[in-house]
Amino acid sequence: MPADEVGRHVTHAWLSYQHAHYAHLLRVLPALLDAAHTSAGLLVPAYRITASVLVKLGEPDLAWLAADRAVAAATGDPIRTGTATIAVAQALRALGRDRLALTASVAAVGTAADDGVRGTLLLQAAMAAAGCGDGRRADDLTDHAAALADRCTSTDDPHHTAFGPITVRLARCVSALYLGDAAQAVYRHEKVIRGDDWRRLPAEHRAAHLLDAARAYLDVGDLAAAGRTLVDADTVAPDEVRHRPAARTLVAEIAHSGRAAASVARLATLVGLSR
Repeated sequence: MPADEVGRHVTHAWLSYQHAHYAHLLRVLPALLDAAHTSAGLLVPAYRITASVLVKLGEPDLAWLAADRAVAAATGDPIRTGTATIAVAQALRALGRDRLALTASVAAVGTAADDGVRGTLLLQAAMAAAGCGDGRRADDLTDHAAALADRCTSTDDPHHTAFGPITVRLARCVSALYLGDAAQAVYRHEKVIRGDDWRRLPAEHRAAHLLDAARAYLDVGDLAAAGRTLVDADTVAPDEVRHRPAARTLVAEIAHSGRAAASVARLATLVGLSR
């Protein structure tokens, strides 16, 4: 396959990922990885997409393997290495290896020449720090990312990071949840979704955040809000809810609580969790 055609397929795969079309990606990624071996510039994003999808589907070991191959394929290019390390950090966090994710992300920040890539690495590091229980370092890393986000005035996103002020605010919400402060996570969530920037985020990003918000509502005992947020996530990106093990766990917890709304009960039936 000619390189320009492979490039179009990689671009289409990114769009599929941003719309959370995971079932489709599972069908096309093996052939895309095979075709992308002709160019490091195409192989790195192909492996990165693969790693991201595998994290979503609850296969962090395979995700780490794909991310590691992305780093190897980057051949010393700072931006490619930075984007590949984003996938490494995501996989390590999914594996519960937050300390390693923190170390890898921080190490790559200094060499990544793109603000969007650097900022995303800082946010990965911040959430990994929160996963380690280090709230002070999480705040410090997020503050550094916020300073970069304030400089991002372009709407271009050549490296598919979606980085900007909105992603910084979402990371603060998730970090609060990881640190055990669900009430703070709920407060930040309710503020951040009121802005126009929220609606401009890719569907995958919005739905993934809504799952975190549903968990926060559940942790503070607001079952009704947790159910509504979960149904909202399914409306935004059905595959995010119906194919992710973490989402299915949330559906089961809410649906089997005995106080779930009819909409949550229907969702449980759709994902095969009804009793």
